[in-house]
Amino acid sequence: MSPRVLFQLSGSIAAYKACHAISRLTQAGCEVQTVATDAALKFVGAATLEGLSGRPVATDTFQPGSQMDHIHLVRWADVIVLCPATANTLNRLAAGIADDLVGTMFLAHDFSGSTSGGRPKPYLVAPAMNTAMFRHPATQESIARLRGWGVEFLEPDAGALACGEIGAGRLADPDVVVAEVLRRLPAGTGHEAAPESLRVAVTSGGTKVPIDGVRAITNTSTGSTGATIATHLAASGHHVTLIHAADAVVPAASAGVELVPYETFADLDAVLRATLPGGHFDAVIHLAAVSDYDIDHLEVDGRRVAAATGGKIDSGGALSIHLRRNPKLLTTLKQLAGDQATIVGFKLTNDAEPQARREAVRKVAECDGVDLVVHNDLTEMGPGRHGATIYRGDDVVATAGDNEQLAAAIEALLSSRVSG
Repeated sequence: MSPRVLFQLSGSIAAYKACHAISRLTQAGCEVQTVATDAALKFVGAATLEGLSGRPVATDTFQPGSQMDHIHLVRWADVIVLCPATANTLNRLAAGIADDLVGTMFLAHDFSGSTSGGRPKPYLVAPAMNTAMFRHPATQESIARLRGWGVEFLEPDAGALACGEIGAGRLADPDVVVAEVLRRLPAGTGHEAAPESLRVAVTSGGTKVPIDGVRAITNTSTGSTGATIATHLAASGHHVTLIHAADAVVPAASAGVELVPYETFADLDAVLRATLPGGHFDAVIHLAAVSDYDIDHLEVDGRRVAAATGGKIDSGGALSIHLRRNPKLLTTLKQLAGDQATIVGFKLTNDAEPQARREAVRKVAECDGVDLVVHNDLTEMGPGRHGATIYRGDDVVATAGDNEQLAAAIEALLSSRVSG
């Protein structure tokens, strides 16, 4: 039996993006029944929705012969999606107002699972609206109430909006919507139509630059983000190799992640050259905090000596460290892993202005072979939060508030890219 998706649209200009998602779900083998509000039909026509889904669009609660659709279609579906979801629609649903077909279907949705064998059906919402409308207290309170009832939300992206303003509120990338829908399909309903397992290499932790046998130059990277991403991908059925600093956080042994340690820049370079070629990787996620510099030589009391020769330099002497630049490992990954591999780079800034952040991301995106760039700023990181924005070129394709959300967003983008 094919998986069944009830796809609802409300009145946003982002409805044209929802058409892409409907098309992709149909191509993935899903039966898709569209439901459109009157406002949604101002942006996309009923003929378009019927052409993409192969089914007449449902619009009228009182359509002759279909007056029980608000019950029957909710029971029929495996997953319910509201995409795009406007501020007006979210606030109406949170207030329990059922003055159109989307509203009556929402009230007919059984969040307890009593009508579906004890398993609540997923109700997934992808908001799309102006930033001020999204951040308005009424909308935020409605979202919080809906979450409490069991509604799942895809965070809107940030970027240029249709009104010309810039901020959060853009509809999530349609490929992310598709991947998240497919991920929620129950076993036995065609979940095999979802993207196949991927082979992913993840680098994490920080390199060390040895000064002598006991001292080293390093950074504060713990590797926790890489460990979270690797754990999430493995739990989702993907084959994951985590290339990690020897002292970095790593997944539990039960996670099923292959672990490959390194310490220095040279170690990491050698591991990548030995692991990626012939590994048939679908993606390389490069989180490792790689030192931009290595030690060229030391001067101890004016005498030139080599670094990392063992032992311990006398702390009473005058020590000078002379550095040389390391090559960028990020630019070698596509060549090593092959053109089929999606390369994900990371860029960290510190209290950077929006334009400076964009410029920093652009420099990474321009590196040979980089497909996606994840940006973090230190001001958006701390206990319980790890803000991130994912770019494809200059376009924001996903955002996340913590490492778990980031892992899910990366998985969705990788799966849609490989399956597409």
